[in-house]
Amino acid sequence: MIELLQQYASQAAQTGSESPAVILGSDQWTYGAIEAFSNRMARAIRAAGCRRGDRVAFCLPKSPQTIACILGILKADCLYVPIDPASPPARASKIIESAEPGLVLVDELFSPTNAPLAWLGATPLKPVTQSYVFDLDDVNRMSADPIACLNTTADPAYIFYTSGSTGIPKGVVITHANVIGFIEWAKRYFGMNSEDRVSGHAPLHFDLSVFDIFGAFAAGAQLHLVPASLNISAKGVAEFIRRSELTQWFSVPSQLTYMAKFDAIRQDDFKSLKRLMWCGEVLPTPVLRYWMERVPHVSFTNLYGPTEATIASSYFTVPEVPEADDSIPIGHACDGEELFVLDDQLQPVPLGDTGALYIGGKGLSPGYWRDLQKTEAAFVGNPRIYNTGDIARVGSHGLVYFVGRADSQIKSRGYRIELGEIEAALNCIDGLKEAAVVAIPSDRFENWLICCAYCPSLEGQMIPAVLKKILRETLPSYMIPARWMVSETLPKNVNGKIDRPLLRTWFQDIEEGVTHASSQLSTANSVSI
Repeated sequence: MIELLQQYASQAAQTGSESPAVILGSDQWTYGAIEAFSNRMARAIRAAGCRRGDRVAFCLPKSPQTIACILGILKADCLYVPIDPASPPARASKIIESAEPGLVLVDELFSPTNAPLAWLGATPLKPVTQSYVFDLDDVNRMSADPIACLNTTADPAYIFYTSGSTGIPKGVVITHANVIGFIEWAKRYFGMNSEDRVSGHAPLHFDLSVFDIFGAFAAGAQLHLVPASLNISAKGVAEFIRRSELTQWFSVPSQLTYMAKFDAIRQDDFKSLKRLMWCGEVLPTPVLRYWMERVPHVSFTNLYGPTEATIASSYFTVPEVPEADDSIPIGHACDGEELFVLDDQLQPVPLGDTGALYIGGKGLSPGYWRDLQKTEAAFVGNPRIYNTGDIARVGSHGLVYFVGRADSQIKSRGYRIELGEIEAALNCIDGLKEAAVVAIPSDRFENWLICCAYCPSLEGQMIPAVLKKILRETLPSYMIPARWMVSETLPKNVNGKIDRPLLRTWFQDIEEGVTHASSQLSTANSVSI
């Protein structure tokens, strides 16, 4: 058995089959129940015709049963491809077409249209693709005995799809060895053990969930899944942490910001909480100060790393409450990882100067699914290093600081978003002559405001409300622009390209209430919806 599954099996044996493993409200599964169901599911997947190396996609709610399904997929020597149940049908279809799964697991009561196949879209799928609507009687007739696995640590464990600048989501392939490297470091560094009660906040199509699941299992801990409905309730999440007596919380910073905004944390709150980690974007220092002052007994760690480098590649545990204007570093590389701040010739920049941030080490993905061109563009050198697209600098004591993005990619609410993908969707809309998408910083929940400037072909027919409705058919809600500007023409630079820096300035001025900005476009209207 490969080590990722062996970690689970050995810890399950030590912890005890009757010990709680995954909890969602009143739905509590023990380690024994997870083991039995995942073995049955693995046999069901093989019985459906899937073989070693096949992809098994799923569009399922976050639940103990779904976690067991993930283990079952891996035990069947397959790799899992999670699809956001809230994805528009067109986007889900693109993922299905790219991954070409041998099986698609859906829940007929949860699929976006309540019709298990409808959400897959109109594009014909490969003949091998089947829909497996849960029939628990069929699964439960399978043997629960341990199943022999052929995969090795070099085999892929999953493909996570991220935003792509061409409008086509990119599939990031991650191996068992990639995951094992991070989990082993994290378990050791954070001192995780069977007494831990770990949060499961991230959605299953987001790679923070990999640490939630396999970190908890490697420690023999309890995984407490956070209901998605709580994400819009700051005080509801706080009460969940108290009631579940969590010892570990891991989420994107926007959730922490949201809770601070609504003052959901009491003084000396969360008595059981030992450690709090965040990853996916920058946590504003004032928000960190708010948390550290209210729960001083908790350890706070900033984790950094793109999906291509497996969960996180660097860490910094904040030693004391920072000053309000302090920048929090992304810190040092995790064991087995390396961070490089390089110039255009891939040479180290002087201490304190900014440069492109590259990552090397055992967490690096083999590349993008069936896309050699993108893989060779992003993974360079020998030994291989990955170009994160981020700008960074090295400060005192060798600490690395994140400075910003080098391209049109942003992270909002923990999601990585290519603004080019939004533009690609806009350019497919009849009635638009041209459109440009930019993002400006925001101190609100989403961290960035996505802004669109566009020129309609016919005046008055393409209002923002109409465009938003059309975009929702192809893009998830977090990629829909929040600010709009309409004009007869968009500003151009000397090369004839759309002047995006100028557009950013205009949107920023409008957001700050500077009225002269919009007047620079004689026919422009700023619309906030």
